[in-house]
Amino acid sequence: MVKQKTIKTEISLTGVGLHTGKEVTMTFKPAPINNGFTFVRVDLEGKPVIEADANYVVNTQRGTNLEKLGVKIQTPEHVLAALMGCDLDNIIIELDSSELPIMDGSSKFFVEAIDAVGVLEQEATRNVYVVKEVISYVDETTGSEIIVMPHDQYCVTAMVDFGTKILGTQNATMKCIGDFKAEISDSRTFSFLHELESLLENGLIKGGDLNNAIVYVDKDISSTTMEHLKKAFGKEEITVKPNGILDNLTLHYPNEAARHKLLDVIGDLSLIGTRIQGKIIANKPGHYVNTQFAKKMSKIIKNEQRNYVPTYDLHQEPLMDIHKIMNVLPHRPPFLLIDRIIEMSESHVVGMKNVTMNENFFVGHFPEAPVMPGVLIVEAMAQTGGVLVLSTVPDPENYLTFFMKMDNVKFKQKVLPGDTLIFKCDLITPIRRGICHMQANAYANGKLVAQAELMAQIARKQ
Repeated sequence: MVKQKTIKTEISLTGVGLHTGKEVTMTFKPAPINNGFTFVRVDLEGKPVIEADANYVVNTQRGTNLEKLGVKIQTPEHVLAALMGCDLDNIIIELDSSELPIMDGSSKFFVEAIDAVGVLEQEATRNVYVVKEVISYVDETTGSEIIVMPHDQYCVTAMVDFGTKILGTQNATMKCIGDFKAEISDSRTFSFLHELESLLENGLIKGGDLNNAIVYVDKDISSTTMEHLKKAFGKEEITVKPNGILDNLTLHYPNEAARHKLLDVIGDLSLIGTRIQGKIIANKPGHYVNTQFAKKMSKIIKNEQRNYVPTYDLHQEPLMDIHKIMNVLPHRPPFLLIDRIIEMSESHVVGMKNVTMNENFFVGHFPEAPVMPGVLIVEAMAQTGGVLVLSTVPDPENYLTFFMKMDNVKFKQKVLPGDTLIFKCDLITPIRRGICHMQANAYANGKLVAQAELMAQIARKQ
């Protein structure tokens, strides 16, 4: 299981937005576990936070644009691709403007900035969605399509057909995320001359110059257009190279356009919010189809997580039987509410209880229609988590456990005599000073029956 990662220390970059032309300072900051990628607009009152979430995509014209409660983030895809390519999970991105800096039109400078400060491994396990079947999204209007299929790691292929003689059909493949830095990150954004004319007429690409966007000349340049280009890019002369590119840019790769489209796919799909283990094939990708696919994947993953019920072999010898549990927990019958500990790691624990008609609480709790009290299910989950936190001290018999807080408690199903309860507790934050903050779920009969965020502390006996 791979650990989550952030950066060791913060680092800032300054540049201009491609479309707004505004100078922006962007600061990467380390973030806690399970934070994901979040943007903070430090130029606005209250410093509002916008999560890198596909559900906040509001526009995909000339880039991916996010908006939450009226606060906007423009063209984050190259930065997000860099974060993914550097194998990061948790980063706070502070901005003093809405649009991220374009730099040279690729992810290169962001990758170099991250490499300069280094990566820090965190104490929580990375959540990865393993693709088990083919999932696809098709844009019927353009014919663009993205599919993901089962694979042993995350890889991406982009196939593009630009319908022009100057560029034609190109393909690019990233076999694993480790190849991003060397093979994909320095692939720059591009535009065709006919698109450029429209952008200039609409007052866009104010931050563009011939060093951060490759311009493919797919038509004859009129003298009027040439003058517009000179003015827009601040050049006295503009020429077309034999390979059909404006001015003096040299391609990094013959298929740099396809590689940049692949870069965009990686950045846009980071908006899923969960790492993917699967093979992505993107045919004629663009920001619209990319983000629609990301929204679809996000919904599928959330639905599966909501309905996911872990399975365990209850016939195997447990990690801890009732005798070992009583050597750790201070609880005793009738208030000892777990029978076994099935598995445990540094960040999670799984316990079990067989519910029988002989339970003391059934004497008074609906004896004619016995239902296990919800508060006791929460207590059983807390006792399961207590085993985890008490495992961090050498003499657990000398400690007691106390509730500090419970949030988002929900009861989904009734628990009846004859049910086997499974309790799974995952740390939300690392255990510190004997304080355990965890997400606890209880399952029975293949269904989630209860869940809660719990916080408890162990204290030495007086």
